[in-house]
Amino acid sequence: MATRNHQWMVDDRLWELIAPLLPPPAPARGPGGRPRIDDRATLEGILFVLHTGCRWRDLPVELGCGSGHTAWRRLRHWQESGVWEQLHRAVLEELSEEEILDWSRASIDSVSVRAKRGVPLWFPSSGQSHG
Repeated sequence: MATRNHQWMVDDRLWELIAPLLPPPAPARGPGGRPRIDDRATLEGILFVLHTGCRWRDLPVELGCGSGHTAWRRLRHWQESGVWEQLHRAVLEELSEEEILDWSRASIDSVSVRAKRGVPLWFPSSGQSHG
């Protein structure tokens, strides 16, 4: 098994979680053209850009992750397809099953749960709970 020691490299277990969530590739538009870059390699290119902060167009070709344009397009497509939300849920479920997460100490804020009709659940001036 190859060592995947850079922070942007996707280890085998993470890939097992992500791979089934990815939408299938669009059918080829005809003969010719460049071969499609592997999804795992593209994901590593995305992670490289996010980790290093380089511009998409500066993604090194030597990494074998395709072009920055390909990585950016695939990132956008996966976002639109809900891949990251599904992955987040899958990782939380796995960590919970392995009893790595302690849900008894979780908190929820307005980013996670919307206030009902725009009214906060607690008014600082009255100290009363509404719900």
